[in-house]
Amino acid sequence: MGTNGSTMLEPLRQGLPPLDPAAVSNAASCALPSRHEAVRQARHFTQRTLEQWDADECFDDVCLVVSELVTNALRHALPPDTARTPEQRPAAVRLHLLRWTERLVCAVRDPSMDSPVARASDDFSAESGRGLFLVDSFSDSWGWHPLAGPLDGKVVWALFRLPRPVPVD
Repeated sequence: MGTNGSTMLEPLRQGLPPLDPAAVSNAASCALPSRHEAVRQARHFTQRTLEQWDADECFDDVCLVVSELVTNALRHALPPDTARTPEQRPAAVRLHLLRWTERLVCAVRDPSMDSPVARASDDFSAESGRGLFLVDSFSDSWGWHPLAGPLDGKVVWALFRLPRPVPVD
């Protein structure tokens, strides 16, 4: 499950070559509105992106995780804003998809500094509270990291290992 402090990014490195940001073979991101339609937009964006990258074999798992991460950001990380309607609120959540040869990272940025909290997974009949359990179940690892510098908030990410590309003779 997600951890705290500088170890939050450690699962990205476990069992894989070091991540070199310059070695990203594909990257895409989109701003999402602060309303429930953002989850559907995130799924469509993810589907189109994975199709462009010829990585749509992992779409079902990635899409489920993206949906959960965006839902959690909208539900728990956005400050209450009663002065404006949801349509008037600026985009405060951003979805990033990064692909290296053998891994895909889905990251959702939100304005909250609060760490994600995984709830007990023993009540599967509950209507909510299973999001991070699903993220943990369907991704190879996940974590979060507070943002530094001019950006406030955090990034919650999930890692998927991709099948090794088959060499073409």
